[in-house]
Amino acid sequence: MSTVRGTALLGFKAFCASQGIDPASALAAVELPEDPLDARLSGAQFNALIDLCAQRSHNPLFGVQFGLRQGTQSLGTLLYAMRSSGTVGEALNLLTRYFHIHSDGALVQLERQAGNALLLYDVTDGTFISVRQTVELAMGIASCLLRELLGHAWQPKSLLLRHSAPANRLAYRALLGVAPRFDSPVNAWVFDESLLTTPLSTTDARYQQLARQHIDELARVTLEELPSYLQKRLRNELAHGPVTLHDMAEYMMISPRTLQRYLRAQGSGFQALLDQTRRSMAARYLCDSSLSLTQVAGLLGYADLSAFSRAFTRWNGVSPQQWKQRMQHLPR
Repeated sequence: MSTVRGTALLGFKAFCASQGIDPASALAAVELPEDPLDARLSGAQFNALIDLCAQRSHNPLFGVQFGLRQGTQSLGTLLYAMRSSGTVGEALNLLTRYFHIHSDGALVQLERQAGNALLLYDVTDGTFISVRQTVELAMGIASCLLRELLGHAWQPKSLLLRHSAPANRLAYRALLGVAPRFDSPVNAWVFDESLLTTPLSTTDARYQQLARQHIDELARVTLEELPSYLQKRLRNELAHGPVTLHDMAEYMMISPRTLQRYLRAQGSGFQALLDQTRRSMAARYLCDSSLSLTQVAGLLGYADLSAFSRAFTRWNGVSPQQWKQRMQHLPR
């Protein structure tokens, strides 16, 4: 089960009030305490809370607006360490390395592609089917972070979102300065790669050292966390093609045999984790996006649609088409 730091709900009550929602009632509906800031929240409860608030407020932009209102304050110690970095690129590398302290059910990555930088975000907890609101909340926070680090130099090229476009898609431009490209293969802010070299104002070097020591202590990964870590890597790599045990072992700089032994010690195995990851990603794509089944098959690393359809039917007892039709008739 994934978790989120309670600080992810900083400013939640005031924002709910501005949206005409009773925050105490919303928290109680998902079985969260009335004062959640000092708690470690269940990722499922957090995701359900943001989704519920979007429904109760009749505001499909609730998530992104809450992210923009909250800004970077929820990142806590990690934000101070980032501000102490030498460049924007170094700051974002810290974010990708330590974000799991803030939320261990999501993954942040920084990639460079053809002169562009991509700050990517993905909810890796496969138990959630729809994550539209949570993703948009995170992208709103990321927008605030990049604007804080870059100032007037922050000029995004595009915002990519995996889920399908809502009816009021033009409202995003007013909020974010850019109209998102929906039904994209990833969730990402895209901007000029040269901005990564932008220098940041230096701060107390001793404070920076203490901040990094603190997050290093929190970031120690145990053997028990290996299956979850591996699933995060699988989610990132599957869109680029089939992923094998050998690929993952090479990335982790251990032998395939050692990786399998570690996974067996945790009651799991590579193929089981691969199936679980594909199954949860498939459900999310079919629920949240308008991608074709052939596109979904490719994003899950299948060679063709028939291979994906056979696997999906084995997991769920119905074909992808039948499953999607059932989901469309459920209340959302």
